[in-house]
Amino acid sequence: MTISYKDAGVDKEAGYKQVKLIKNIIGKTHTENVISDIGGFAGLFQLDTSSYREPVLVSGTDGVGTKLKIAFMMDKHSTIGEDCVAMCVNDILCQGAKPLFFLDYIATGKLIPEKMAGIVEGIANGCVKGECALIGGETAEMPGFYNIDEYDLAGFCVGIVDKERIIDGSNIVEGDILIGLPSSGVHSNGYSLVRKIIFEKQNMTVDEFIPELGTTIGEELLIPTRIYTKAIRPLVDKFNIKGMAHITGGGFYENIPRILPEGLTAHIYTDRINTPRIFNLLQIWGNIPTEEMYSTFNMGIGMVLAVSKDEGEKIKNLLKDQGEEAILLGEIKKGQEKVILW
Repeated sequence: MTISYKDAGVDKEAGYKQVKLIKNIIGKTHTENVISDIGGFAGLFQLDTSSYREPVLVSGTDGVGTKLKIAFMMDKHSTIGEDCVAMCVNDILCQGAKPLFFLDYIATGKLIPEKMAGIVEGIANGCVKGECALIGGETAEMPGFYNIDEYDLAGFCVGIVDKERIIDGSNIVEGDILIGLPSSGVHSNGYSLVRKIIFEKQNMTVDEFIPELGTTIGEELLIPTRIYTKAIRPLVDKFNIKGMAHITGGGFYENIPRILPEGLTAHIYTDRINTPRIFNLLQIWGNIPTEEMYSTFNMGIGMVLAVSKDEGEKIKNLLKDQGEEAILLGEIKKGQEKVILW
């Protein structure tokens, strides 16, 4: 009796079908710098360094954590890829980098071409918003390792910045101000706590309609993470952005200190934040202290910029012209505590 790879749970034909389905989707992200096509052993990107004195490549990798569980429960997979791009692109933006290209990795128990194509379409949409090219990826069918209806997703982004223009927070001083850019909701962090509150403590289902939100809890939780390329890149080119913090896992208390020199404290004006209702509900439903909320979630601010007070108004005006509802989030003072909420 003969046995095949398909008998072991791996369907090569499904893989071939997936490649055909995603080829045109990926193509819409390509620029003239992409000199390879899908199906090769590696993605090729021709690097143009003519406008950089000392070009530095900036890389980042991330996933979307247990937000994937919501996608499984909803059986909706068209936006989760956008989250993956956002988590990587937003991180390299914080160093002042211009995103260049992106790669993805999907591992699943059973390769269903249409489902995988939907995930990749979300990734491609994210790459368009992030202004980077999707030049490659891998879909691994791993029966016996993942459940047949589940998958994991990771992304990898590479960008470029001139060495003298790297943003690292080292020039932040007392008197500088913090500008906050709004989030689109929960983004892609804190979902282990979110799921515990909603599905264990409140015994909700994903299709339960929440009047305060105007939608089901599942749809609210799947709102894609904002990608800040179009807002951030014009600022980096025109102003002295001293530091940027992507508010992800660890919230304000973990991420803002990553850009602060020793002896400085970020004073945050919480009353200026237009906090989305989902956070208010999570706090009530879970009986969560405010400090815990700000140490877990973005609370309505997805990106924080540290700039001099002199440039603050100009930056806010440019953001306003772009349709951004940026706020004066706080200021930098001397102190040993890294973050103080007001």
